[in-house]
Amino acid sequence: MTEALQYFHFLRPFWLLAIPLTLLMWWLIRPRRGAGPALPDTIAPHLAAALQVGEDGRVRILPIDGVAVALTLLTLAVAGPTWSRAPNPLIADTAPLVVALKVSDSMLNADLAPSRLDRARFKVLDLIAARAGARTALIAYAGSAHNVSPLTEDPNILRPLLEGLNPQVMPKDGADAGAALTLARGVLETAETAGAILFVLDDLDPADIAAFNAETDPPRPPLVFLLALPEGGEVAQLERIDNATVVPLTADDTDVTRIERRVRAAYAAALAGDERLQWQDRGGWLAWPAALLMLLWFRRGWTMRWAFVAMLGLTLLGLTLPGTARADGWREWFATPDQQGQIALNNKNYTAAADLFEDPYLRGYSMMKAGKYADAAEVLARVDTPEAAFAQAYAHVRNREYRPAIKAYEVALERQPDFPAAEENLEITRAILTYVEDAREAGDTGEETGIGADDVVFDNEDARGADTQIQAPQEDAGPLTAEQWMSSIDTDMGDFLRSRFLLENGGRK
Repeated sequence: MTEALQYFHFLRPFWLLAIPLTLLMWWLIRPRRGAGPALPDTIAPHLAAALQVGEDGRVRILPIDGVAVALTLLTLAVAGPTWSRAPNPLIADTAPLVVALKVSDSMLNADLAPSRLDRARFKVLDLIAARAGARTALIAYAGSAHNVSPLTEDPNILRPLLEGLNPQVMPKDGADAGAALTLARGVLETAETAGAILFVLDDLDPADIAAFNAETDPPRPPLVFLLALPEGGEVAQLERIDNATVVPLTADDTDVTRIERRVRAAYAAALAGDERLQWQDRGGWLAWPAALLMLLWFRRGWTMRWAFVAMLGLTLLGLTLPGTARADGWREWFATPDQQGQIALNNKNYTAAADLFEDPYLRGYSMMKAGKYADAAEVLARVDTPEAAFAQAYAHVRNREYRPAIKAYEVALERQPDFPAAEENLEITRAILTYVEDAREAGDTGEETGIGADDVVFDNEDARGADTQIQAPQEDAGPLTAEQWMSSIDTDMGDFLRSRFLLENGGRK
């Protein structure tokens, strides 16, 4: 709520000038108490009191009062109140989060059953489940910090990695939170939107406080500390860290809710500072109480002569809000197809959003989020904007069609030469294509193989190495999930992480 008030303003403030005129009209038209015709002095006082009606001292609500309130609400709605920006449909609609988990001997303490480390794992999994659809990265640190997983939306990837973390896999004893902070900031720099960093720990070395309070450019992302300690436990060093949110670990979901709220606030603040995004017009919310006030005019004894004024206000509101409604179903009475599609998109029902959207750009984006990359690329190819070409290229990349992706990125740069994201992604896609072709060339055995009807062949326009063939699975077998793929690995996850961390630590030395 505090963040909303900080960014609250009106998109069309000149309409606010109508509010004083509305109040002036109300003051001039509303009848005054005791303003009726005076009775002759010759009438006895007790008879005069019986002849007067409506002067019993009670405050009456008149139709003009409802009109004034309704007109004021409609004027505020037309003025366009707003406090948040519209998210960019090409990027995630939630803030990325980097979880830095302390994996040291102290985390094996059993004062939190079964142990501090196990309880921390459970809370991280609960947080990932609560942030369904949002991207989360995982870092483990002891005497050194290591990136366990990059930003991902799939909790099935993070679950086995979390279960494999224990002090035995860490190559160095200690608790270097400063190194974990540096690594976490590097992960967030690769994201398209600003995010937050969550430290899950039971203690903090005072020597690391300087690293947390150091001024950086860009500014340091929001920090949240989840204390893996028994109830009432504190870490005094955290009080010396500026703008840090300390959340004690609880038996219920209170701690997860607080962390989510802090991350959402960071995302809203990042959007509010992005001048490339448009502000969301919230004026439509005020039309509902105005419509409810209009229902009072159907009471007996009330008048409908002010209905045309309210209808004029609703007309002005309709001129400022986008979209028109169709009457081919009860949902269309209240929202256009694009508005219904946006609701489905906000609810992460991407398949329904793709069916509802009439806007080809938003329909293609919804198809891409639903995993229909080929269909999304086909729809986005019909839109003649640099953003559509950029999204089309991204859909090709997700479908592992690197050559069409490169062409689409080039089209985006032709339409908008100053497009840094397209330039960067174009270079990355070219590097991926070169890597794939080099790998194909290096793995060329020179054997001649036929191509069957069920074979998958990757393009090889440059004729570098033999055409790669992959036998398609039979009997309608689907692709392995991340959890199935992880379980198919012969080696233990802890051994895998220990070997990887040892290699990383040796490379740094």
